[in-house]
Amino acid sequence: MVCALGAAVCFGTATVLQAVAARAAGTGGGSDAALFLRAVRQWRYLAGLALDGLGFLLQIIALRSLPIYVVGAALASSLAVTAVAAARLLRARLSGVEWSAVGVVCAGMAMLGLASGAEGSREGSPVLKWAMLVTSVAVLVLGALSSRLAGRGQGLLLGLGAGFGFGVVEVAVRLIDSLTPSVLLTNPATYALVLGSVGAFVLLTMALQRGAVTTATAGMVIGETIGPAAVGVVWLGDRTREGLTWLAVVGFAVAVAGALALARFGEAPVEEA
Repeated sequence: MVCALGAAVCFGTATVLQAVAARAAGTGGGSDAALFLRAVRQWRYLAGLALDGLGFLLQIIALRSLPIYVVGAALASSLAVTAVAAARLLRARLSGVEWSAVGVVCAGMAMLGLASGAEGSREGSPVLKWAMLVTSVAVLVLGALSSRLAGRGQGLLLGLGAGFGFGVVEVAVRLIDSLTPSVLLTNPATYALVLGSVGAFVLLTMALQRGAVTTATAGMVIGETIGPAAVGVVWLGDRTREGLTWLAVVGFAVAVAGALALARFGEAPVEEA
């Protein structure tokens, strides 16, 4: 649980640090490429990238010892970290409802921490491994076809696809049971992990460019939490502590609902007080 929450803190803080760097880089004008090059030369942007890498490692560690539904909810709670950090570093305006949502996320994670058991002991079947690979390819196909998408639902669909990609990563980590090169290279889950992560980042970027941040992030939160949680419970044997299933269900729902209420912080806010 410490690793899962640590990953959320890393991801949430990284978003704000990168936003501060991007804001500073945007004061000089120029093309998108020029703005990006100015941003990556700043220590805040590089620190954000380092935190993203650390968060990913902590996520992997957490997924090897906690049920997927706990880790997924913890990652969604990174939006609460971003909101609080943005309120201090970017002087973003948080409404009373949003401050309440931060508290709701914390309460949901506390309930999950009390109710969650150990990760499931079932090994993923070959069918599930191939299913994850097919899903990751589908995410990439959605990215390739995104130029043909139009309408108000575009951001939601792309965000949902990004969430599925991140969800594939969560499940694939559990399906990799050996790091021996000969086994690793023949495991479909290995390729699902790589393709899923790449596809997720591409689709999320497209979603934030073409649709409202709130809509895109809401789709991502739904895609990366509900599906992987179901896979963990049904196919990998994730369980709760004896008699506390109800508390885990309530905690999961509360944490995700709180994250959805903070969806606008899926991309660092720009409002100033």
